[in-house]
Amino acid sequence: MQIEDKKQKLAADRKPDSDTVTIAEFDDRGNPHGVASRPKVRKSDEEWKRLLDDQQFEITRHQGTERAFTGALYTNHETGIYRCVCCGNALFRSNAKFESGTGWPSFFEPIADENVVTHEDRAYGMTRVEVRCTQCDAHLGHVFEDGPAPTGLRYCMNSAALKFMKS
Repeated sequence: MQIEDKKQKLAADRKPDSDTVTIAEFDDRGNPHGVASRPKVRKSDEEWKRLLDDQQFEITRHQGTERAFTGALYTNHETGIYRCVCCGNALFRSNAKFESGTGWPSFFEPIADENVVTHEDRAYGMTRVEVRCTQCDAHLGHVFEDGPAPTGLRYCMNSAALKFMKS
């Protein structure tokens, strides 16, 4: 089971309440700039509300979900990278995006395993794997095991949780 293997690897590499995180850094063209320890981004709800619009806040800070086929990045096919709307952490490359038919931007892999973390989500009477930003704990979406090769994974993300940087 690929998701379980990833969850175990990521859990072993992270301290849950650490003040620092290790992320892979990338420029806006997707070029890697190494791995770095960064302070964990922590803000109050009031601080997040000043930085985010209502939808971004509800999705990233309260595990909301935008309606299918409504997100601004769902049909985006430009070349670039997708960053966390809250902290700017690099999350996905456009060449990992695919049309899943689900109504949300979908990717078969993150830009770097270090940059996302997964958690079991038992909300709404089902068990899913939630995807969060490593640097600020923003809720991004969920990952499923029905994606294309080479990973077989589908990272189903909320457009409102992402910021696209065109290359």
